[in-house]
Amino acid sequence: MYVSRFIWVAAVTVLTACSGSNELADAVARDTAKSVVTPIVEENLPGTNAVGITDCVIDNASSGEILTLASAAVRGVDQSTVKTVLDIAKRPQAVECIAKVSLSGLVGG
Repeated sequence: MYVSRFIWVAAVTVLTACSGSNELADAVARDTAKSVVTPIVEENLPGTNAVGITDCVIDNASSGEILTLASAAVRGVDQSTVKTVLDIAKRPQAVECIAKVSLSGLVGG
């Protein structure tokens, strides 16, 4: 378990260090962060489109926040992780995105 976590952290570090791999490193970090955010959304906003809301949160997070959220996949989710997700979700652009996701679910679009 710890070996695979170490390998993941090492891989992200190496990918981030390579200038040609920034897009790949960003995609890996975003996907990993999504794997952390979705369960938080499901737990704190039950009955909503968790995947859509997760996209809104990730799209409105800074690079540093994405890395922090992705690192929670390795170190574990704690109260500060939940707070980060909820704080991002309260930002005006995130609220607008979440409203659109929620409304599209109501009208079937």
